[in-house]
Amino acid sequence: MGQPPSIRYLVLSWLRRLSTRLNQTFSQTLALLLPQFLGSRASAALNTKTLPRYEAIRNRMPPGSWDSHMHIMDGVRYPNYSRKHYTLKERYTLEAALSFESTIGIKNIVVVQPSCYGMDNSCVLDALRDLGPSQGRGVVAFDPDQIEKPTLQEWHRLGVRGVRINLQSVGKRLEKQEMEQTLRRYAEVIKPMGWVMQLYVPLAMITELEDIILTLGVRVCFDHFGSPTLPIQQHSSDDKAPGLQDPYTLAGFSSLVRLLQEADVFTKFSAPYRISGQAPLYSDLDPVSQELLRVAGGNKLVYASDWPHTRFDGMDIRPWTEKALDWCANTEGLTERLFRDNAKDLWDVK
Repeated sequence: MGQPPSIRYLVLSWLRRLSTRLNQTFSQTLALLLPQFLGSRASAALNTKTLPRYEAIRNRMPPGSWDSHMHIMDGVRYPNYSRKHYTLKERYTLEAALSFESTIGIKNIVVVQPSCYGMDNSCVLDALRDLGPSQGRGVVAFDPDQIEKPTLQEWHRLGVRGVRINLQSVGKRLEKQEMEQTLRRYAEVIKPMGWVMQLYVPLAMITELEDIILTLGVRVCFDHFGSPTLPIQQHSSDDKAPGLQDPYTLAGFSSLVRLLQEADVFTKFSAPYRISGQAPLYSDLDPVSQELLRVAGGNKLVYASDWPHTRFDGMDIRPWTEKALDWCANTEGLTERLFRDNAKDLWDVK
């Protein structure tokens, strides 16, 4: 299990929160005072396009927004992790996570169990203890045949609201019958808790899972746009290259849309770099992104940063986040739903 946070860690976390609040207060005060001095020129002075880039993102983010998928990964505090797929090069602590989140105006986070820690959920649970249930939710991993009800109840009290079944990160493939048995066993365990079953599987697999999911009786959320595979000729580093024209040609996309429209199913608007090679805006993914916003943005789509972007060191998700804000601005209320309201519904935030 992880060690309790040090006094230094708690003090630094408190100072970071204080700094963020002071910065927000300054911005709000500036917005109130400038009209007194600039009159009609105030609106131009406050135009977000004239502000530093990430200040503009912070100002556009709805109050109370949630990042529905990020990780804590600290090889010093939690050294017992698998190095099979990658080695941690930095300490991705809660403090570092909240520092990043402050650059996009988010303070509420869903801490998701990383695959490298297996079923040792110490990093998730310790983060939830530090955050408190008003600011944090968690998604854990466990063996449904070994977990005990008191453990689930304690995790629920801390803010856990889901279990993650991750085949994609580890390249695992289950036959349909085995997958159905696995999903039904997890559903039996989490249904009394009202938890989410979070699935990270290839989009193409959703076709064979569609009928099964409809009968599980639990809420399901697919990671990262449902994890589609774009046509090889479109997976280019050239952001101007022609992209996918019709997302319904992707295997599994029609099934995903039907589930979003007809069942208690969500998906995450997250990690475009795991699907597209066209950084920083991932334009070849636009048809998928925009169609999901159209069919599910109102109530079944949640934004997530996927920080710290494992296997994609140095990735900056903020330009794409700004692009998502631009898209949402075209539909009244969509920004609030994608970045806040849908997440509060999904993660049982009162």
